[in-house]
Amino acid sequence: METPAAEPEVLLSPTPGISTQNVAILSFIVALVGLAIFILLNKRKSTLVGNALLLTGPPDAGKTAILSTLVYDQTLPTHTSLQVNESVVCVSAPNTMVQAVDVPGHPRVRDQFREYLPKSKAIVFVVDAGTISRNGPAVAEHLHAILHALTSLPPSHTPPSLAIAAHKSDLLKASASSTPEALAISRVKTILERELEKRRASQSGGVGVEGLGAEGEATDMGGLECTGNAGEPFKFEAWEGGEVTFIGTSCKVTKRNEVAEKGDDSEDGLVSLRNWLDETF
Repeated sequence: METPAAEPEVLLSPTPGISTQNVAILSFIVALVGLAIFILLNKRKSTLVGNALLLTGPPDAGKTAILSTLVYDQTLPTHTSLQVNESVVCVSAPNTMVQAVDVPGHPRVRDQFREYLPKSKAIVFVVDAGTISRNGPAVAEHLHAILHALTSLPPSHTPPSLAIAAHKSDLLKASASSTPEALAISRVKTILERELEKRRASQSGGVGVEGLGAEGEATDMGGLECTGNAGEPFKFEAWEGGEVTFIGTSCKVTKRNEVAEKGDDSEDGLVSLRNWLDETF
């Protein structure tokens, strides 16, 4: 009886390069790469926290007048522009220099604010308190676009603070129980809340917002969500996008034969705005 031939023995040699030392080196490299990615992501995240001041609002509201007053401590004559104005403003006690951007309010160029939004720390939406009664729908349409943009920012962006300036308050007639600034704020806030609620109600009903703005366009923009019970009207205090500050402001154009006296803020209609900027920056 024949004995079956023994099968040849196969010797498995270790895979080249997979020694204990090589594994340790490879693990170290992977750890370094992970650490580098972590640092880059955190660095990118930190760069998304802006430090600019963005002035927006409808045409002829007074944005450029406010900018010139903040820059030169006096209000210079201005005219309607279709170009973005950029300057540097000094805010807060430590004399922090801030880039200020004035975006025109014309419907064809006003969306340029989106370009500066990621690097903005504060947004001031300027409204003419004297004309808001007749152009409330158009102003609300413009503001709605900004509220939508703010609520649409990715989590990596720190949302900028938002203030609504009820401008030209000095042209309103104050009553015995109210200052011009308080009257301007009350008027602007009431009308904007009413018009924004119209836009929100039209959207929730699936009707669109035709005729509720200057362009008369239908839109499905969000950004008007509020906390509280369903059915309650839009209120800035309940807006889910964050806190909205209302400020009464005014500017007096300095004539050529007038000299602005430093330290005299008795006629400075931007005191409240300056204080808000100091707190924000």
